[in-house]
Amino acid sequence: MTCCTRYTAKTRGDYRREARVCRALANEARLMMVDRLREGDLSVGALAKAVDQDISTVSRHLSVLRQAGIVGFQKDGKNVRYRLLTPCVLDIFACLAQVLECCEPHDGPGENLDHPR
Repeated sequence: MTCCTRYTAKTRGDYRREARVCRALANEARLMMVDRLREGDLSVGALAKAVDQDISTVSRHLSVLRQAGIVGFQKDGKNVRYRLLTPCVLDIFACLAQVLECCEPHDGPGENLDHPR
């Protein structure tokens, strides 16, 4: 089965799982890591350098991404390399670019998205 290709009626549990994926992506460093993994498998050290964070912090971020089913890893002796499990997640970047281009969010009177009317 390929990801991101079929639509079927969703249950509350489906939305709950989708929300978990959205929460996993709702972090600047994790978005940067996902974007870097488009280039291929990377070690924790390479990802830490790419996002300018220490290895323990990057490991925690990778754990969140793993639990959401976005990344996986492969051990080769002492080396661990991370990869995207679902490359279609990269489509989020094109979607975000469109949203930001045509509908730049702003926080004017009556526009606070955190507190809808």
